[in-house]
Amino acid sequence: MLAPAWSLLKEQATALGNVGLAGLLDEPGRFDRFSISADGLVCDFSRCLATEAVLSNLADLALQCEVPARIKNLIGGAMVNGTEHRAALHSSLRGTGPVRVSSLTGGRSVLDDVATQRDAFLAFADAVRDGSRTGSGGQRFRHVINIGIGGSDLGPRLVADALVSAHEPLEVRFVAGIDGIELARALRGAEPATTLFVICSKTFTTLETRINAEAAKAWLLKSLSLADAAAHFAAVSVNDPAMDSFGVATDARFRIWDWVGGRYSLWSAIGLSAAIAIGSQSFVELLAGAAAMDRHFQNAPPRDNLPIMLGLLSVWHQNFCGITNHIVLPYDQRLALLPAYLQQLFMESLGKSVRVDGSHVDYSTGCPVWGSVGSHSQHSFAQLLHQGNARFQVDYIAAVNAESHDTDQGHQAGLANLLAQAESLARGARKADVEAALRAAGMGDADVQALLPHKLHPGGRPSNIILMRSLSARNLGTMLALYEHQVFVQAVIWGINPFDQWGVELGKIRAGDYSASLAASDFSKLPPVGKYISRWFE
Repeated sequence: MLAPAWSLLKEQATALGNVGLAGLLDEPGRFDRFSISADGLVCDFSRCLATEAVLSNLADLALQCEVPARIKNLIGGAMVNGTEHRAALHSSLRGTGPVRVSSLTGGRSVLDDVATQRDAFLAFADAVRDGSRTGSGGQRFRHVINIGIGGSDLGPRLVADALVSAHEPLEVRFVAGIDGIELARALRGAEPATTLFVICSKTFTTLETRINAEAAKAWLLKSLSLADAAAHFAAVSVNDPAMDSFGVATDARFRIWDWVGGRYSLWSAIGLSAAIAIGSQSFVELLAGAAAMDRHFQNAPPRDNLPIMLGLLSVWHQNFCGITNHIVLPYDQRLALLPAYLQQLFMESLGKSVRVDGSHVDYSTGCPVWGSVGSHSQHSFAQLLHQGNARFQVDYIAAVNAESHDTDQGHQAGLANLLAQAESLARGARKADVEAALRAAGMGDADVQALLPHKLHPGGRPSNIILMRSLSARNLGTMLALYEHQVFVQAVIWGINPFDQWGVELGKIRAGDYSASLAASDFSKLPPVGKYISRWFE
């Protein structure tokens, strides 16, 4: 049953239909009331389609849905993933989870287990970086290639891309694609004697990862013996027999637990390749930033709680304002992979059609998430955002300070464009202003009337601006944890389980059947389009 505040919010949404966002923005003190600063981040949500009364009712909705109690259960180790009978202890990976969950650890300390693995994989990362961990021939590694997919790829790839410096002692590359093309490109310029592969798969049986790992092994064996090749692999998994069979040395394997969901696994040993790319100290700072957001999420009241308010506003926009797209636009090239990372976080967690009790929902529980680097978007899809009919909300993200003084001028231009885009989406361009500008440019009546409708911008498109002082490891960790917790809040309000992903499994099962058919050149069991595969198959 929907909470009482839900009906009030529906009434408010109807009443707001005739209120312009530009008018709301001009209210005195709106920014102060519609922004929250927490742990090195500030979020300006003054451009949301909401009044103070709406925010108040959203905060009531959070209390009626018991969001604070659910947060306590989440971080306290309760079994919040009912369909898989698991807790979701990703906060423990940053040191803010429960001390013990006996059903998961046999009475051992969760935090001790996490710390043991963290110390091990960070020590390994530093040994690879400083050259004390070498390949079979005693040469230091020059290339590290992470083999994974989904959460075993997106998080480490994002962190490495965002935080790697120009003076690292080696190059870290990532491979996820199943068709072999990405692996072939990753191997360009690499030498077997100086290449380390990091295989990331909880089960060590993930199809894409297994195929790429076997191909990597075959590449090594062209130059190295089977015994020597073992020095060129590390792995993160729970499947020791599979790692034994593959040939991963016991001192180069690291554990990930069943309670670590793939899209929350960056903080675990899955982050090994990222730690190799940026160094253990930076990785520790990444964890510290996420832990700071965990504490804020636990302790701040709803109206001052950044993840809670962002989650509530997403619910408001999607369920009451008709928003059907969530667009992420980082104005920083280092965050180019952030939209893809958030696609998995949001779209593999939300978008469920049943509540936790199995009953069907009759309201939206998620929307497509997509985006690009902000400056790129202005030359690709900004037209649709400003004058199209799609309904969307935008998150603009930036660091206030540039990476270095060498990039100051372009960075400042990016910040100016971020602010201009957000303001233009919200305020639009009114008929009177556009007409005045055209006449000031010397146009006559006929030309003005012909061009006027093409120059109008309706405005009223909501957005958030999320700023950090700089793109440091700590601030990146804080922002990623912010989004994790926002997803949880939305799931609580909607009454769905954000920690299972059964929608991922069905296609995998069918793919297994079709793979067997293709391997046997038996095309009769394929869908009708398979006749072209059979005709063209070489």
